Amino acid sequence: MAIASSIRSPRPGRRLVASLSALVLIGACAVKDPPDLATIRKETAIPVPLGFTTTGPQPGLVVGGWIASFGDEQLTAAVAEGIARNPDLQTGAARVEQAMLSAKLAGAKLWPSVDVLARGGGKLSGDGSGIQGGVLSVNWELDLWGRVRSGRAAVAADAAAISLDYEYARQSLAGAVARLWFLATEAELQAITARDTIRDAEELVRLAEARSNIGVGNDEDVFVARANAGTYRDALRQIEASRTESLRALELLIGRYPAASIAVASQFPGQPPSVPVGLPSDLLERRPDIVAAERRVAAAFHRIQEAKAARLPKIALTTGVSAISSELFVLQDHENPVWNFGANLLMPIFQGGALKTQVEIRTVEQKQALAAYAGAGLRAFGEVENALTNEIVAREREGILAQTMADNQRAFEIVRTQFDVGKTDLRFVSQRQLALNATKSSIIRMQAEQRVQRVNLHLALGGSFTLPAAQP
Repeated sequence: MAIASSIRSPRPGRRLVASLSALVLIGACAVKDPPDLATIRKETAIPVPLGFTTTGPQPGLVVGGWIASFGDEQLTAAVAEGIARNPDLQTGAARVEQAMLSAKLAGAKLWPSVDVLARGGGKLSGDGSGIQGGVLSVNWELDLWGRVRSGRAAVAADAAAISLDYEYARQSLAGAVARLWFLATEAELQAITARDTIRDAEELVRLAEARSNIGVGNDEDVFVARANAGTYRDALRQIEASRTESLRALELLIGRYPAASIAVASQFPGQPPSVPVGLPSDLLERRPDIVAAERRVAAAFHRIQEAKAARLPKIALTTGVSAISSELFVLQDHENPVWNFGANLLMPIFQGGALKTQVEIRTVEQKQALAAYAGAGLRAFGEVENALTNEIVAREREGILAQTMADNQRAFEIVRTQFDVGKTDLRFVSQRQLALNATKSSIIRMQAEQRVQRVNLHLALGGSFTLPAAQP
């Protein structure tokens, strides 16, 4: 259904535009607000405890700057390099920019569209009609029911979610760099321990050969000592291979060629003191991935409103001015310029249930978004609890292993002395050395695990970090 009129005076058109503009101001429906956080929690029935069950964390609000808390400038520089050069993160940044432009594009539909058509030339131009002139047309869809505004709000919510996804990816990248840094440091320390063990084993080989030469020992001790030394050399080779893999993974993560040439620390940085973890309810408002899930719930809500508004009539205002002349034909109305004003009404009558089904589809999408929000919240709670528990366990195990290593060290010294004076054979020395080396390796593993779990805790809490300004 279309209503149009052509008039030579702009005043009636102005009255028509003014009347329809007033209709817009009076009849336009306000866009509904999406469900707030309390409503979403109620809908999803997420169990939010008053506090985390794992004992040990300090009370207080979550603080940022967790990278600097390790006090390792090399680690901080590696994270900064990864943030600046990681290709996947750069892809995420481009997605954020694209989403923001899409939101801007969706908002453009609220404004009138203005088009100009011009034609020029003489008798031989175009189709030979000799018609020349121009038309300026304006078309403006009146968003009476909020369809366009709901669509714009949905795209804006999606853009906010993508931006939060990028922030979460940024935090995750920093955490991955830190974890690989600690694992590479662990491999370096394990290699140092393995080399010390090899030196001790080679000393036992020389001692066994000397004892065999003077008739105090036997050839079995010599072969056992050599076999043990070979086993430790093989273990060192495996550790060096693991270290190389860790360095290459770290270089790939920060955007370097994987040459395994990056220099990492030869010792762990100090373990920072316990950090405050805040309340579980605050976690739902702080972690970027959870807030992104909440924004997707809002986007789904706005799309439901958009689909509902699509079932209502669409009204558009049209106006234009034209000036046309011809050198070959005498136009019936040759008074220029000619103004025209009108309005278009498009009302859906029957579309086979498509519009109703579209509303139902959008409703199901909102259910999916609510379920995804609940899943993100539960995962976050689980990650915090696991990181707290694993760090506590690693710290307690280090204490137990420290006492075990002291006992193994004393036992090794005793049996070594007994072997030197001929009171025992090499098998007992080898057993005690193997137990001592295993304990040393486990302690290094627990020291690395504590730092890795501290990183996991900061990420699980959604803690932020800052980087030093880039050097010119």
